[in-house]
Amino acid sequence: MQLVIVESPAKAKTIEKYLGKDFTVLASYGHIRDLPPKDGSVRPDEDFAMDWELYGDKASRVKAITDAAKSADRLILATDPDREGEAISWHVRELLAKRKALPKDVQRVTFNAITKDAVTTAMGQPRELDQDLIDAYMARRALDYLFGFTLSPVLWRKLPGAKSAGRVQSVALRLICQREHEIELFRPQEYWSVAAQLEHDGTAFTARLVKFDGEKLEKLSLGDQGSAERAKAAVEGGAFRVEEIDTRPTRRNPGPPFTTSTLQMEAARKLGFAAAHTMRVAQNLYEAGAITYMRTDGVQMDPSAISAARKAISNRYNNGHYLPEKPRHYETKAKNAQEAHEAIRPTDFGRDHFGSGDEARLYELIWKRAIASQMASAQIERTTVTLRDGTGRHELRATGQVVKFPGFLAVYDETLDQKPGDDEDDSGLLPVMVKGDSPAKRAVEASQHFTQPPPRYSEATLVKRLEELGIGRPSTYAATIQVIKDRNYVRTEKNRFFAEESGRLLTAFLERFFPRYVAYDFTAGMEEELDDVSGGRAEWKAVLAAFWKDFKPKSDEVMGQKPSEVTEALDEYLSDYLFPAQEDGGDPRKCPNCGNGRLSLRGGRFGAFVACSNYPECKFTRKFAQPGGGGAEADGEIGKHPETGEPISRKAGRFGPYIEMGSGKEAKRSSIPKDIGELDLDWAVKLLSLPRTIGNHPESGEPITASLGRYGPYLAHQGKYAKLRSTAEIFETGMNSAVAKLAEAANGGGRGARASAEPLKTFGPHPESGGEMKLMAGRYGPYVTDGTTNATLPRDKQPEALTAEEAATLITEKAAKGPAKKGGRKKAPAKKKGPAKKATKKA
Repeated sequence: MQLVIVESPAKAKTIEKYLGKDFTVLASYGHIRDLPPKDGSVRPDEDFAMDWELYGDKASRVKAITDAAKSADRLILATDPDREGEAISWHVRELLAKRKALPKDVQRVTFNAITKDAVTTAMGQPRELDQDLIDAYMARRALDYLFGFTLSPVLWRKLPGAKSAGRVQSVALRLICQREHEIELFRPQEYWSVAAQLEHDGTAFTARLVKFDGEKLEKLSLGDQGSAERAKAAVEGGAFRVEEIDTRPTRRNPGPPFTTSTLQMEAARKLGFAAAHTMRVAQNLYEAGAITYMRTDGVQMDPSAISAARKAISNRYNNGHYLPEKPRHYETKAKNAQEAHEAIRPTDFGRDHFGSGDEARLYELIWKRAIASQMASAQIERTTVTLRDGTGRHELRATGQVVKFPGFLAVYDETLDQKPGDDEDDSGLLPVMVKGDSPAKRAVEASQHFTQPPPRYSEATLVKRLEELGIGRPSTYAATIQVIKDRNYVRTEKNRFFAEESGRLLTAFLERFFPRYVAYDFTAGMEEELDDVSGGRAEWKAVLAAFWKDFKPKSDEVMGQKPSEVTEALDEYLSDYLFPAQEDGGDPRKCPNCGNGRLSLRGGRFGAFVACSNYPECKFTRKFAQPGGGGAEADGEIGKHPETGEPISRKAGRFGPYIEMGSGKEAKRSSIPKDIGELDLDWAVKLLSLPRTIGNHPESGEPITASLGRYGPYLAHQGKYAKLRSTAEIFETGMNSAVAKLAEAANGGGRGARASAEPLKTFGPHPESGGEMKLMAGRYGPYVTDGTTNATLPRDKQPEALTAEEAATLITEKAAKGPAKKGGRKKAPAKKKGPAKKATKKA
């Protein structure tokens, strides 16, 4: 018997179909061992000795592999063809050797696609484990462990509220925080543009003023309304004639097939997928044999794949112009690219659709991009028309383009990131004109604009920037982004990253005390060194020793400082940010509350904040991430209640800003909703008055109230609720509207309108009911539904791994059980005290 080990059960199931009865294929379910999350797992003083521990939930899986290995004649390690795949194979081999269950014949095979041809070919070309890749894995894992487990204790003791830091994550976070700072420093500039709406031979077009009074206009040349109006008047009063026509044919070439990073970028732009979701869906497609391996920075395709793509193009388009004479070959532009594997492509170019739901959408994107990469260039004709008035001092310009031959654009057009202020559109078609023509003037407009700050990073642009800097690797981007999200260092709004207080403070701390280790060139340099290890050009322990030699003394030095010294150093380092110069020349550190105290950075239980030196007499505070604070948004007294005379104060809490009136158990408090804009005394009084009684329901006679809850503003009546759209509606909703909203909620239209929620995944029609099967995120966990029956997923089932067949089975089984019995749940029997929990085994 020959034992084959892969990572996932889906991959095992697919491969088992291609191999004979003599083969047993088992899945390891990913990594089986890791470094224990405690001090001493990597010991630099012992030549970087490392302890490995079996994952607690892998015991039964490893036992099954061990039992099978004992009776196997040959062990074939067929995990993924990258560093992580090599590491999983190494761990399996080492563990089996330790348990004395390792067959004499151990071989490693890799394939870039899970197809019968690729798998059978790979089985006939086995090799030894690649020790250089294993060393690179060991170096990277030890490096990340030493960075995190050395730096995190420093953060816990010296930076209240900080959770942990990672080698690559900290640099990604720094990029987001720096962009946030750039946006805050940005000061918009006003500028104007003048455009004429012209018409010739019945075709309307737009021409922009590009020269005024003999001077070429730059973007900011018309800086105020007065100059814009003068320019507008000159265009209105001038007689413009066509003086120059420049028509130039251009070619637009297709881009290469997807790499991991470009797939994540384009899936984010076109499909709205997060990087982690893109990789989960791509993993499913790979394991189903639909696409090649999805963790790659190579842009080239196998010659046989290029031939298949060209054949598919030829079959699809009878017009031979769509197929270039020679195949296209690409070279990567990414810094430090490995190009160890092919680009991401379909395994069968004759199949333009695969799967359903998100899998179908991502497959279509991959198929189109790969096909387009081998198609002919697009032929575009770009025309520029210049018009001048009689004086020659004023000039208009119109541009347009027409696609003469679409080429690859017939299949795929890449989405590009919009640049701030880039609002010109030259994609329109201009009328046919000749020199001397005088198009009719229909209108002249002067438009006001303001320069825009640099845009916040999206997942696509962040991945692009990390790749440009050479930071991280294709397989790490999704995990890197997920970590900074999970630690609440950033938040996302409309698919853009916003730096949270904790993230900005952590970045400031690292920039001040560990500047070298969050420097972009240092992190990219470490990636190059790790690549040298994987290429056999460097020794992994030497790389670790060079890092540890400088990093350990630096961390010890910071650990030896008092928290007050750290806070004082951060106060000085962040002075320009926290206390920017005031326009009136006043002292930016002067307390706005007491007038004679001095503001400075302080450390608290839940993080840093700015406070007055006259505490406790003066209790003025403001958030850390509120540079220059003060005014209505500053923490401190807002005013006194108009009826009771009690002071109302704005405070910063663990879960956000809130207002308080009174003290102790009798104090009244309310969170501050984000949608009320500037908080003033009137708003504070309204919020503290909640809940508001609207009146008694005309049918039940019971009161209807409006208030603010954990999930926002709402109406309540007899234990039933209806969601309101804004905080203002709490105080504006009348009886008729309240009754209608409650009735709508009772009929399924309220409480967030769950019925209209977007599905996480779609599977197609149910084989029996015919209803479309969807995977939904429910209040108590994910579930599948066909519109009639809802079935909760088993606890051990990952939502992203659910197949259409499994979804159909869950729904059918739930429907067969019938509706739940009424009468409430039975009381669960008392649990018997079990044996003490055993410690996780080292392996």
